[in-house]
Amino acid sequence: MAAPMTWNRVVYSVYTPAVFGVFTRISDRFVRTHDRRRGSSLLLLAPLLAEADPTLASSRPPGSTGAARLHSRFHWIADHVPAFRVPGGRIHILHTPDEFYQAMKARIKTAKRRVVLASLYLGTGPLEQDLVNCMEEALKRSQEDTAADLKVSVLLDYTRGSRGKNNSRTMLLPLLQRFPEQMRVCLYHTPDLRGLLRLLVPERFNETIGVQHIKAYLFDDSLIISGANLSDSYFTNRQDRYVLLEDCREVADFFAELVRAVGDVSLQLGPDDTVHMKEGMVHPYKGNRLEFSASARRQIMEVMNTPRTQQHMLDLECSQDSDLELECGEERSDTWVFPLVQMKPLGIRLDEEVTQRLLREAGGDTVYLTSGYFNLTRTYMKLVLGTAADYRILMASPEVNGFFGAKGVAGAIPEAYVHLAHQFYRKVCDLGQQGRVHLHEYHRSDWTFHAKGLWYYLEGKHHPCLTLIGSPNFGYRSVHRDLEAQIAIVTENEELQAHLQKEQEMLYQRSTEVSGSTFKQPNRYVKLWVKLVTPLIKNFF
Repeated sequence: MAAPMTWNRVVYSVYTPAVFGVFTRISDRFVRTHDRRRGSSLLLLAPLLAEADPTLASSRPPGSTGAARLHSRFHWIADHVPAFRVPGGRIHILHTPDEFYQAMKARIKTAKRRVVLASLYLGTGPLEQDLVNCMEEALKRSQEDTAADLKVSVLLDYTRGSRGKNNSRTMLLPLLQRFPEQMRVCLYHTPDLRGLLRLLVPERFNETIGVQHIKAYLFDDSLIISGANLSDSYFTNRQDRYVLLEDCREVADFFAELVRAVGDVSLQLGPDDTVHMKEGMVHPYKGNRLEFSASARRQIMEVMNTPRTQQHMLDLECSQDSDLELECGEERSDTWVFPLVQMKPLGIRLDEEVTQRLLREAGGDTVYLTSGYFNLTRTYMKLVLGTAADYRILMASPEVNGFFGAKGVAGAIPEAYVHLAHQFYRKVCDLGQQGRVHLHEYHRSDWTFHAKGLWYYLEGKHHPCLTLIGSPNFGYRSVHRDLEAQIAIVTENEELQAHLQKEQEMLYQRSTEVSGSTFKQPNRYVKLWVKLVTPLIKNFF
C-alpha cells in the first residue's frame, strides 16, 4: 500500500506554478507603482483557479482573397491566414519516429541553401549528437563548395533548452564556434516569466509559465511539420504525427520567415554561451512587457500578412486574364495548406479562431481528434458537446502518458489527466451524448503517446478531406501560454486522402474505447490530493 500523503507533500505538490501565480499577483500590486515610473507593466498570469470563457468571434463572411478555387466548405480559412496551393502528391505522411528521424538526417546532409529547425529543445543523447553531426557535415561541405551557401538556423525555448549542465545550448556551441557566419541559434524567452517570478520559480518548473512550442523542420524547399521534439524518445518510441511537404517552396519560405521573425525577438546564443538581444529589440523579461509583445506581434503578423497580400494580387491578375487564370489553376493544383499560428502572449490568436469555427460548423460531419495531453479548454469542450458532429477523441492511457513513472510531483500528472478525462466523460453522459462523442485510449507497451491534431470527414464520406497537424494540444497551455503553429491541409487529392485515412486508422487501431467501467479499473484510481490540486494547476499542463 502506498504511504499516506503527508501535508508537507501536499503543500509541495500544490507549489508548482499555482502558488507562484498567486505570489505574482501580490508582488505585482506591490511593484506596480514603481513599474509605472519605469514605463513598463508587469503582465499578470492567466487566471489560475478558473479559466475565462471567451466569447466566440462572430463568423466572418467568406471573402475572395486566396479563396476562388478552394474547397467550397473551407474557403473561409483563407480569410484568416495565407493559403498555399500545392500538388497533393508532394505531401507525404510519415508514420514512425524512425521515419521522422531518418528523413531529417537525410535532408540535412543534402541541404544546399538552408536548414531551419524549430523545436522546444534538442536532447543530449547519441541520436541527437548524430543529428548535430549531420549539420556539421553539411556546413563543412558547404565551406568546401564555393557555389554553396548553407545557413543553419535553430530556434528553441530558452528555459527548456538551458536546463541542466549538459543541454541544448552545449550541444550546439561547437557549431557556433566553428561556423559563426553560417550558424544561428535563437532561444525564445516568454515575456510572462519576469521579475520575482523568474527569480523564484525553480528551473524544473519555469517552463510551465510559457514556452516556444513550434515544431517545424525545414531543408531547402522541403518541410516537416510535427508535434515531435528533437529528442531520442521522439526518434524511437514516442508516437507522434509527421507530415513531409516535399519541394513546396512557398510553404517552406513562409515557415523560414516565421522562424526568423520569432528568432529576431529571441535571445541570441553566442559562441561563448552568453545570450544577447539583437540591436534595437526589446528584451523579453528586462524590457517593457507591452512593448515587447507589440514589437513581436508586428514582426510575426507581417510574416502572416505578406503572402496574403501577394496571393490577393495574383488572384486579381488571374481573374483579369483568362489564359493566366488557367495557368494559375494548373500550377496551384488540388491541395491547400493553411499555416495556423497561436501566440496569445503576443496577442496572436489565428489558430484558436480557425479551430473554433471549424468545430462550430462541423454539423453532421465526423471529427477524429487526438491529443497526447487531453485537457480541452472550456470553449473547445463546449463546441464538442454542443454541436451535432460525431467525435472520436483519442488520448493517452496512463501507461503511455509521457509523465508516467516520473519522480516527484510530476509522477502524479497521469492521474490528473485521468481525472480530467473522467470529468469530461461524465459531462458526455450527463448530456446523453454517448452515441455521438466517443473517447478512446491509446495503448502500446514500452511506448509513449504524443500525437495531436484532427482528421475531418464530411458527412457521408469515408476519407478525410482536412487535417490539422502541428504542435497545439487543444488545451489551455496551447491557447494561452505557448507559441504554437500547425497547418490545416485541405485536399481533393484522393491518394492523399487515403494516406490520411491510413494514418488515422494506424493510431486508433491501438486504442480501446472508454466506458464507465474504464474509470473503475485499479490503474485509474486518482488520489484525493490529486483531485484537489488538479483544478489549481490544470492551466499549466
